[in-house]
Amino acid sequence: MLFDWLVVGQVMATNPAAPVRGPKYTVKRGKTPVLTQDEARELLEKIDTSTPIGLRDRALIAMMIYTFGRVGAVIKMRIEDYYTQGRRGWVRLHEKGGKRHEMPCNHNLEAYLDEYITAAAISEDFKGYLFRTANGKSGTLSSNPLAQSNVYRMIRRRAMMAGIKTRIGNHTFRATGITQYLRNGGRREIAQQMAAHESPRTTALYDRRDDEVAVDEVERIVI
Repeated sequence: MLFDWLVVGQVMATNPAAPVRGPKYTVKRGKTPVLTQDEARELLEKIDTSTPIGLRDRALIAMMIYTFGRVGAVIKMRIEDYYTQGRRGWVRLHEKGGKRHEMPCNHNLEAYLDEYITAAAISEDFKGYLFRTANGKSGTLSSNPLAQSNVYRMIRRRAMMAGIKTRIGNHTFRATGITQYLRNGGRREIAQQMAAHESPRTTALYDRRDDEVAVDEVERIVI
């Protein structure tokens, strides 16, 4: 860059460093911590669903797992973004760059959403936010949307209550969903479509199936 500047200023005729290329750094594996199938199931089952807040938290986590949705897109959802089409529940996510992404619900997600919306009595508020903040300690929900920081604190609290020691975050469930989909025979190109990724290389970063293989191989070292 210095030599380029000198060339532009006519101090030098050519850039002697032009043919020099630095080493390429290629990321082949994502750093986002993921949950195993058993951990994800236990996390959902350990949530107290006797209140609308518990039902909200279960539905929100399930939404990120089953749709591979980014937390930013999930918390922007309105009631009308969960709708029925062909006797099946569908969700509409507004992803980065203004992209509108629609996909059918997994049957578990559909059941969690229905139970949450019924308990919270928000089914008629079509323009209202789907995932809302709580009104203090009253156990009721406000009309305000959850912020990403709210979701992160909720996830950390729920993980601690479920005895999960992995330091998970908002993005964990996107990676967990993609990994489990691929582990159960899903195709990477379909995972790319479901996750609304522009490049298959991005989807590959979320494929953490090799982690389990590595753990199994390490256990072969017997002393």
